[in-house]
Amino acid sequence: MDIPRIFNITESAHRIHNPITPAKLAALGEALRLEPGTRVLDLACGSGEMLCTWARDHGVTGLGIDMSALFAAQAERRARELGVARQVAFIHGDAAGYVSAEKAGVAACVGATWIAGGVAGTVALLAQSLRAGGILLIGEPYWRQMPPTEEMARQCLARSIADFLPLPALLASFGELGYDVVEMMLADQDGWDRYEAAKWLTMRRWLDAHPDDELAAEVRARLTTEPVRHATCTREYLGWGVFALMAR
Repeated sequence: MDIPRIFNITESAHRIHNPITPAKLAALGEALRLEPGTRVLDLACGSGEMLCTWARDHGVTGLGIDMSALFAAQAERRARELGVARQVAFIHGDAAGYVSAEKAGVAACVGATWIAGGVAGTVALLAQSLRAGGILLIGEPYWRQMPPTEEMARQCLARSIADFLPLPALLASFGELGYDVVEMMLADQDGWDRYEAAKWLTMRRWLDAHPDDELAAEVRARLTTEPVRHATCTREYLGWGVFALMAR
């Protein structure tokens, strides 16, 4: 069980696998007013930066699950580096359908709502692991500007324009699911740059070290086209945010 190898290559040096900076991730933890001992469940946790830094800064405990063996191992190393390995644990596994036997004060899926077929399905999944009065965290893209064509939408990492909503419509959709939006932390263009541009040096270093690998041609093609694609499309049209929800 693992994610496609191309992502393990391009994001191998990432600590945060979303377009949010460490400063904004820290600000989100502050904004949520996390109490020591709060249990956090993080589905599709990547390399565990959110859970590990919040354990260090706020004394939370919790569990992260990710399908990437590489990212799960990196999360365990990060927990040891920050001295929080007794507070948090990580599982290499499929977060789709995962329900925790121990209810969490915060249940999160930050940037991977595909695990349950979209926002509505992911909200319903997370709610099964949440204690009464707890907070759900959903990380999700939205349109900063509507792409002028379906091809532009595909260049923005969507399958079609209909995949994402403008921010007001996305916020309204949470209310339609029966939740109050109680906080949000929005990525900015710098966050997108740090997420996307950080891949480019990783790809170049990987290509220099693995010129004969079966994925070398694909990585070379991405490195050749990604800077212009990002500057033209993702950076201008696509927003991203983490939204904190509480059931009404």
